[in-house]
Amino acid sequence: MTVQKYDYIIIGAGSAGCVLANRLSEDPDTSVLVLEFGGSDRSVLIQMPSAFSIPMNTKKYNWRYETEPEPFLDGRRIHCPRGKVLGGSSSINGLVYIRGHAYDFDEWESLGAQGWGYRNCLPYFKRAECYESGGDSYRGQDGPLHTTNGNNMKNPLYGAWVEAGAEAGYIKTDDCNGFMQEGFGAMHMTVKNGVRCSTANAYLRPAMGRPNLTVVTRAMTRHIILEGKRAVGISYDCAGRNHEVFCNREILVSAGPIGSPHLLQRSGIGPAEVLRKAGVEVRHELPGVGENLQDHAEVYIQFGCKEPVTLNSKMDPLSKLMIGLRWLLFKDGLGATNHFEAGGFIRSDKRLLWPDIQFHFLPAAMRYDGNKPIKGHGFMVLTGPNKPKSRGYVRIRSADPYEHPQIQFNYLQREEDREGFRRCIRLTREIIGQPAMDRFRDDEIAPGIHINSDEDIDTFVRANLESTYHPCGSCRMGEDEMAVVDSELRVRGLAGLRVIDSSVFPTEPNGNLNAPTIMLAERASDLVRGRQMLPASEVAVGLAQDWQTSQRTALPERNVRV
Repeated sequence: MTVQKYDYIIIGAGSAGCVLANRLSEDPDTSVLVLEFGGSDRSVLIQMPSAFSIPMNTKKYNWRYETEPEPFLDGRRIHCPRGKVLGGSSSINGLVYIRGHAYDFDEWESLGAQGWGYRNCLPYFKRAECYESGGDSYRGQDGPLHTTNGNNMKNPLYGAWVEAGAEAGYIKTDDCNGFMQEGFGAMHMTVKNGVRCSTANAYLRPAMGRPNLTVVTRAMTRHIILEGKRAVGISYDCAGRNHEVFCNREILVSAGPIGSPHLLQRSGIGPAEVLRKAGVEVRHELPGVGENLQDHAEVYIQFGCKEPVTLNSKMDPLSKLMIGLRWLLFKDGLGATNHFEAGGFIRSDKRLLWPDIQFHFLPAAMRYDGNKPIKGHGFMVLTGPNKPKSRGYVRIRSADPYEHPQIQFNYLQREEDREGFRRCIRLTREIIGQPAMDRFRDDEIAPGIHINSDEDIDTFVRANLESTYHPCGSCRMGEDEMAVVDSELRVRGLAGLRVIDSSVFPTEPNGNLNAPTIMLAERASDLVRGRQMLPASEVAVGLAQDWQTSQRTALPERNVRV
């Protein structure tokens, strides 16, 4: 029997795994194997940007994880979707391209992730990106990942939202991924020529013709094969049989913030008590595996609209058919956008250096899954505190890879998070109450004008909070005893094994997670290959003027990094 061996084995063809597959296989003398449990992403429901809520809510493309009853959400179980398809979650997400604030990455470095400050990360954001408006000191123009402004905020509600933010005393930002994140303005998305620009489309597919890259789908990784303290291979199921494959160099785990700690634990790597309880032999005790889990969460603040300019009129079957036909023929129109074309980032308190609240504005009133549109017209703001303090865990139930792990986020465990939602709701109401929205604003649908006290807001949030689908942190990067990987993403105490995905983030960035996950994998590919890191970028970072003494302001201040 021939023993299969590759230089690198990548577990997961998601946001990070596709990047690694492309970059590592650039060397024709290097053999790369990618194992992905999902299947093809060749579906109009994935490729058409406006249809994203459909694959996000199917069993075919989504692992459909669910939390344990959340103790601070009245015992509700929360849906935790993760992509089960080529491209992973980049194939089923809302396509939003937000990097996070510069100081989020400096925060990582302060927590022990050496060399992961903004100056080190920015060059890899740029290397990944091809921004339709062109590159500059902050934005890339030659990378595989295409980013765009969608339909350039043609709906009048987008402009009214941005003007309302300015009238409320906040600044406008020309580019929330550039010099100044704070403020109100356009949001960007991962779309190329009207089609979803997932990492499968941007990175994996262009590399698929290389003879040194092998991609196996419908492959369930059972466990990592260890020889002593070295990872040497993988056991996986495919086509009804169990297989073993071995590596010459390294195994790279990119199974995501739920899948990666679950795989490590199935392999006997993790907290000893958790492993023993699940009947798994402890091969390498590592107490941080599965801990430090965190997520962004949000509520919907919805209003009726007095003018018939919202997407609620496009929810009937005929309108959906016409949108789909236009997209199929021309790749433009309402099918070519995620509709999150405007947003905002603000600080909830004058003592904060950088924003902690994010707004997604949508010219429709509906659920995130696309269901239950209201009668008539409406619009909504999706918002929540972006620097959550509550922490949870991912814990194995058994060695069976097909049995989902225990997932507990502990949403709202910390008072800081509860207060954060109170501020989100009150500040949103104030913004929507500005003159720029007078032409459009009708009655408040949710939470409703009767929800005002802290107690009533807390009750509403407990009953209505949903995940923003940004889990991370469960294999934290750092140099301390609870870190799972070191600053080069190597699993602590083991050779030949790294984790490369959002599970290694020490804390949540102030934004959506697809962009920083791709950046992480770009930088990790150089670490794995032993290449010299891209030169650090010493650029100016925008801070609001008088941020120490004012929660909102009208003018930015240019602060040069030193």
